[in-house]
Amino acid sequence: MAALIVAEGMTSGWNGALVILNMGLISAIMALGLNMQWGYAGLFNSGVVGFTAIGGLAPVLISMQPTPGAFSAGGWGVLLALVVAALAIAAAVWLNRHLTGKAKGLSIVAVLVVGFFVYRWIFDPAVAAIQAINPASQGYLGGLGLPVMLSWPVGALLAALAAWGVAKTALGLRSDYLAIATLGIGEIIVAVLKNEEWLDRGVLNVTGIPRPWPVPYEVDLQANPAFVQWMTDWGISPVTGSTVLVKLLYTGIFGMVLAVLILGAQLALKSPWGRMMRAIRDNEVSAAAMGKDVTGRHLQIFILGAAVIGLGGAMMITLDGQMTPASYNPLRYTFLILVMVVVGGSGNNWGSVLGGVLIWYVWIKAEVWGPKIMHTITMSMADGPLRQHLYDSAPHMRVIIMGLILLIVLRFAPRGLLPEK
Repeated sequence: MAALIVAEGMTSGWNGALVILNMGLISAIMALGLNMQWGYAGLFNSGVVGFTAIGGLAPVLISMQPTPGAFSAGGWGVLLALVVAALAIAAAVWLNRHLTGKAKGLSIVAVLVVGFFVYRWIFDPAVAAIQAINPASQGYLGGLGLPVMLSWPVGALLAALAAWGVAKTALGLRSDYLAIATLGIGEIIVAVLKNEEWLDRGVLNVTGIPRPWPVPYEVDLQANPAFVQWMTDWGISPVTGSTVLVKLLYTGIFGMVLAVLILGAQLALKSPWGRMMRAIRDNEVSAAAMGKDVTGRHLQIFILGAAVIGLGGAMMITLDGQMTPASYNPLRYTFLILVMVVVGGSGNNWGSVLGGVLIWYVWIKAEVWGPKIMHTITMSMADGPLRQHLYDSAPHMRVIIMGLILLIVLRFAPRGLLPEK
């Protein structure tokens, strides 16, 4: 893998090679989170996109500057509406536990209906007031203006809280039913982020998310005489040097985070807790007969894995510098992460890291290889609709290549490149 990155840098430029490497490291973190759920406990989470998206919300809430006047205009109203909604749900849960017969159903319906209308009565005017503030560039609450690196653990926390809610309702399901439930819930989370403009501007996007320390902006480096002189001494263009230096700093930060996560994951996997999780995965009935709390451990590992995925989502938004809810799709943020885990080796933490970087490399390069492959295939064909159609379909070759890789690995190395020991 290192040889591939070096070859990419020497042939296509180090700027592009580091772009691939940085996103590969983030993908490895998300693959590591999914591996905790699938590889450790056998929980098929097909809602990775939802936990990635909710983790990506954290840099917006933490590091962006607050919108002047937005909170006083409608922030308190939004908070009050959310409290009303929580109270209505809590009351419905209490009634469900303590009432019986027809009174139970009627009471629950009445509480939820009344709670919903009271919630909307408070929520809608508050949202309208927030979105009316400079809608062209703001129109949302904004954040707290804190350092962006603080948002990374917050992203993990938000994803963990969402995973707790998902797990309490969906972990009673098994195999394909759990996959269907998590897929639907993940899409619900993305739909909420697309439509709640007061929270993250929805499809209008949030741009200008600050960079973490010590990563500078390229224009600042290019305006620094000492840096320009340093690059000149090395015979490197200041523009090229600044972009490469910024990406190297990102690589160092992401590499340190991944190193901490892989260390913790390895220690956990080799501990009695890790052996218990694998025992539950291999035979739930036997583990339960030995006195293990199967449901509790499933809840625990599902939350831990989602927290790691949320951390990766927050890091990705920081790298991109913008929050674009419309860009979250299951193909990129669920299927591709699953391929990384399967190809690398389910149940092996190092395999997830290798799969994350390798599959991301292939995903990016396949976009370049696709037109070349299709040109080679169609060069002997006569001009016509079929040839044009095949050539226009070249960008989809990356999806076909991913499918072929998955099929080949499942056929010849079903345990992955680095199998679980």
